[in-house]
Amino acid sequence: MVIYGDKKIDILQILVYNSAMKILIVDKKYNNKKVIDFIKEHFPALSSSTIYKTLRKRDIRVNNNRISENCLLKTGDEIKIYIADDILEPKLEIPIVYEDENIIVFNKPIGLEVTGSESLTSYAQKNYGSFVEPCHRLDRNTSGLTIFAKNQTSYGILLDAFKNHLIEKHYIALVSGIPMANSKRLEAYLFKDSKKALVYISDKQLPKYQKIITHYKIIKSNKEKNICLLDVTLETGRTHQIRAHLAHIGHPIIGDGKYGKNEINKAYKKKTQLLSSYRLIFHFSDSNILSYLNNVTIKLPTPPFSNFI
Repeated sequence: MVIYGDKKIDILQILVYNSAMKILIVDKKYNNKKVIDFIKEHFPALSSSTIYKTLRKRDIRVNNNRISENCLLKTGDEIKIYIADDILEPKLEIPIVYEDENIIVFNKPIGLEVTGSESLTSYAQKNYGSFVEPCHRLDRNTSGLTIFAKNQTSYGILLDAFKNHLIEKHYIALVSGIPMANSKRLEAYLFKDSKKALVYISDKQLPKYQKIITHYKIIKSNKEKNICLLDVTLETGRTHQIRAHLAHIGHPIIGDGKYGKNEINKAYKKKTQLLSSYRLIFHFSDSNILSYLNNVTIKLPTPPFSNFI
């Protein structure tokens, strides 16, 4: 906590005075850091040119003083930014791929968590009703189809459906290299290191390693670029399974900073994995309110990453 006048506020809490000005308090994490780096991290939608222009206009102030781009911050500094809200934080609009009275399917963008504050769930509940709950998860930097239930009955059915593999989730991945087999069922063992936020793959059963099964099928390949698009499905759903398993067989996903190859990621100028949930196929019985979805396929209009091939 810091004291601001006669108020106590959380570190980095943004105090909105009007639609064109915000105040931020600097956390000790940013002590002796440049103001421009602070602003870029807290307002990623702002372009560098906009930040420099705002600095030149003296519309960014520290402790009410006009500053330059080289200004170094200190813990507890007060930063005032005079920029309209719609520039600082553009309104989030997430595409809906499918919706009916029971479910809604979003195309989750890269960089957005499914749950938590400022997440896809908070967005859905704000815009589509208080009971809108996610029925499965995608990694923060994995994009694509994410199913939400719009009522408690549908929620229970969908949770059971995922548990019992009644919903096929197809992912599309752009990988380095071209596998020898056009399609294959891969088996291995995975260990999750929670402290390092990494997983490790072994071809042999080891203590604390869990079995994983991953299927892939080549959609399209480019021999000249030595890359290909894979359709990937899972029999098991472990943390980072697709990313780690494909890297383990020598075909890491382009853009993957944890399991990929830095030289390839740099060549494509990608810092996040080119992996997306792009197709869902339902296999429901006739005994529940979602039976109308039996054998229905929901997919993205255009397969992601096709322009790279």
